[in-house]
Amino acid sequence: MKSITIHNLDDSLEAILEEKAREEGLSLNKMVKRLLRKALGLEPGGNGDREADFAKFCGVWSKADAAEFDRRTRDLRKIDRRDWQ
Repeated sequence: MKSITIHNLDDSLEAILEEKAREEGLSLNKMVKRLLRKALGLEPGGNGDREADFAKFCGVWSKADAAEFDRRTRDLRKIDRRDWQ
C-alpha cells in the first residue's frame, strides 16, 4: 500500500484535522483517509449528490405527499391584483 506525505500543511488546517480526529476517536492518519474517501465519492455522503446528503435532515416526500402539499397550497399561488395596486 502506498504512503504519501503532505508538505507545508498550514496551522489552521492541521488544527481542524486534529480536532476532527479527536472528536471521532481516530488517528490523524485514519481521519485524513476518511476525508479523502468521502471527498472522492468513495464513502456515503461524499458522492456530490447534495439532495441525498441532506435528505435525512429535510425529509423526502413521496409523490402522494407532494400532491397533497400542492393541493393544500394551491390558493397561495393565486395572485390578487388588488394587492399590488
